[in-house]
Amino acid sequence: MQAARLHEYTDEMSEALRVEEIDRPDLERSDQILVEVEGAGWCQTDNHIIEGMWADYAPQDLPMTLGHENAGFVTETGEEVTLVEEGDPVICHPVQTCGICRPCRLGEDMYCENSAFNGLTTDGGFAEYLQTNERAVIPLPDGVDPTEIAPHADAGITAYHAVKKAVDELNPGDTCVVVGVGGLGHIGLQCLEAMSAADIVAADIKDEALELAEDLGARHTVNSAEEDLADAIGELTDDEGAQQVIDFVGSDETTGLAADVVAAGGDHHIVGYGGHIHEPSQALVDGEFSFRGTLVGKYAELQELVALVDRGDVELRTERHDLDEINTVAERLEHNEIEGRAVIQPP
Repeated sequence: MQAARLHEYTDEMSEALRVEEIDRPDLERSDQILVEVEGAGWCQTDNHIIEGMWADYAPQDLPMTLGHENAGFVTETGEEVTLVEEGDPVICHPVQTCGICRPCRLGEDMYCENSAFNGLTTDGGFAEYLQTNERAVIPLPDGVDPTEIAPHADAGITAYHAVKKAVDELNPGDTCVVVGVGGLGHIGLQCLEAMSAADIVAADIKDEALELAEDLGARHTVNSAEEDLADAIGELTDDEGAQQVIDFVGSDETTGLAADVVAAGGDHHIVGYGGHIHEPSQALVDGEFSFRGTLVGKYAELQELVALVDRGDVELRTERHDLDEINTVAERLEHNEIEGRAVIQPP
């Protein structure tokens, strides 16, 4: 089968992955499933993996097939599998969990002590076939296109996971700021609109992203390239600040806004990453606000997100590309030239 493989870390996205012929994976355990990939979303994390940013955080044996946002059709199942059968459409949670360690027993999929992460620690879905396990697949409702929904396997569930934590702290009429209305932000904004009665403020540096935010339910928009975001939030909240901020950018500049825009007792959720947190400890004591990280999300949360998609509450903006265009997609995302999500379609 054809697969897009990372052979060495590089900053040159034009030469990031090599499309080559490799053996189709075999099922090695009775709980495993082979999925014929219909769509695999390209993610900013793929760029970071290529750059070697994850090498100190996750074991990686190169060469490796990337791709952690995967959906397709079941083509083979192990003898113990009962959830799905051959021909069923599925979306694949990116983490294959064991189910028996303490984090798994607590429902914390991302903390599994024996996990395999598609496209990060084991071969992923930028290929014709993906090997996964029964605990990682979610059957799709009739009429849901596997290619279209694939990016929800990471981008969607990550945005949803952050929003769900924020919604737990939001009362009707509270202010929630969405920083960055790109591939993840436009999903998160829709989840906020569907799950809360908060006033949503969308901030971005591009007018077209802000127009999209208005279409998706934002009550206010701020072009942070032209207007001071802290001043704008102050005016909108009578200087109280936003009870929740969901930062889909995660740069030094955006994390640095927290002390000036988060209300007392509120949270700044970091979803995008690459920057740093540089705040005096006194600022956190004085404002009693928190920084909260976001690491993908739980299997059950992906089920919940699929339900929102099936109801028509969350819609992806996607563009589709063939497997041999994969490095072009990597370059375009590196230069912030992709609106919504890019989906790779294997041959």
